[in-house]
Amino acid sequence: MNATANVMRALLVASALLLPAMAARGAELLMFERAGCVWCERWDREVAPGYDKTAEGRAAPLRRIDLGKGGAPETGLAKPVRYTPTFVLVSEGREIGRITGYLSNDTFWGLLGKMLADIEKTIERTSGLSATMEKQ
Repeated sequence: MNATANVMRALLVASALLLPAMAARGAELLMFERAGCVWCERWDREVAPGYDKTAEGRAAPLRRIDLGKGGAPETGLAKPVRYTPTFVLVSEGREIGRITGYLSNDTFWGLLGKMLADIEKTIERTSGLSATMEKQ
C-alpha cells in the first residue's frame, strides 16, 4: 500500500472523529456539475450512491448545482466555479475549501477529509479557549 493511500486513510479516520460537531455548524458540500460531464458521471457511479450514508456525508450534506441550467454563483465563494465537477465545502456561509475535478474515489475522500478537518480547526480558533484568551 503506498504512502498516499495511508495518509488519506488516516485523514478519513481523523475526520470521522470530528464530524458530529461540524454537522451542527451547517457545513454543506456544493457539487457544481453540468450535463455531459464525464467526470461528474464517474463521481455519480463511484461516490454518490453511498455519500449520504458516510460520516462525511452526514457532516456536510451534498447540494448539487447545475451550471448548465444557469446555476447562480453562490455567495461566499472565494472565486467563481469554472470547471465541473467542482466540490466546494461551505460552513456558516463561507468557503472552507474546494476540490476541482474528480480523479478517483480515494483522492476525493482524502481531500474531503482534509477540508472537514480544516473546519474543526477554524471552529477551535474562533470559539475555543485560545480564542477566548485572545479576546481578553
